[in-house]
Amino acid sequence: MENQYIKQFPELLNGKKLLYVHGFGSSGQSGTVRRLRTVFPNATVLAPDLPLHPEEAIALLHRLCDDEQPDIILGTSMGGMYTEQLRGFDRICTNPALCIADTMHDHGLTGTQEYQNPRLDGVQTFYVDKALVKEYRTVSERRFEGLDDDDRRRVFGLFGDEDDIVDTFDLFHQHYPQAISFHGEHRMDDRSFMHSVLPVIRWIDDRQEHRERPIIYIGIETLTQGDTTTAQPRPSCQKAVSLLIERYQVYFVAPARDTCPETYASLTAWLRQYVNVPAWGHTVFTNQRHLLYGDYLIEATETPDPMATRIAFGCETFKTWDDIITYFDRIGGQ
Repeated sequence: MENQYIKQFPELLNGKKLLYVHGFGSSGQSGTVRRLRTVFPNATVLAPDLPLHPEEAIALLHRLCDDEQPDIILGTSMGGMYTEQLRGFDRICTNPALCIADTMHDHGLTGTQEYQNPRLDGVQTFYVDKALVKEYRTVSERRFEGLDDDDRRRVFGLFGDEDDIVDTFDLFHQHYPQAISFHGEHRMDDRSFMHSVLPVIRWIDDRQEHRERPIIYIGIETLTQGDTTTAQPRPSCQKAVSLLIERYQVYFVAPARDTCPETYASLTAWLRQYVNVPAWGHTVFTNQRHLLYGDYLIEATETPDPMATRIAFGCETFKTWDDIITYFDRIGGQ
């Protein structure tokens, strides 16, 4: 494969169904659909062309969910708005256009429009008038209806920090705890998909399969060079994290938050900047590393009697993150 970011993960969603819900003016033949089918070769990716009229679109999606019972639903932009309303399924809403009528007005998505991708019916253009905008407003305002605690736990929201089209993070987060900012724009590219959406799909698939991966704890001092408020990542540490999360449950360990509020804030910001989505919900703030129960503890300090196999970063065997990558490649996910 030509793109350096795209890899195949045949073990993920193996034999499962993923329903992709496309954005406004797109189709089920988009680049995102091709990406999904490449990354998950053993999954069935369902990607219908949505009708232009939102009542017809949401009705089609409800029928499809009833008939196919998808294991995961992934929706982007307008599709994220629809996906939020598909109760009872594990779902990921990426840059969801929860106020789509306002988005259409603010970004000139009225009048004659062209579909961004080919559609199975061969239609290439469509027209958006005030009546259609009103239809979208009516459907979008059903957001959060019938929401219960079980559904709150089954939905993730992903929001690009460079999205200049949709900004619904705060609205989403008022109703769902799992709202995560990722590095990216409104349109998902290969890099943001692999670094941001894929980890969430992995979390969902692991939970569905009751899969327990070996646990690795990584001391944040092994990732940074100097003061964390201004530190750059150590060479190859981000590459190592990307490789390790493919086979392990990875947690990041930092000093307890009550030790120093300023340090806690800077560490959190650093992890958000340089590790991003994989650190969400996977950061442990503690001064008692010897109590961490897991398989490996990668650290530059010397925790006495740890309950995990200690890998001493900076020692003769593990001087760099490249040495650690080589080590874990040799043991093969044990």
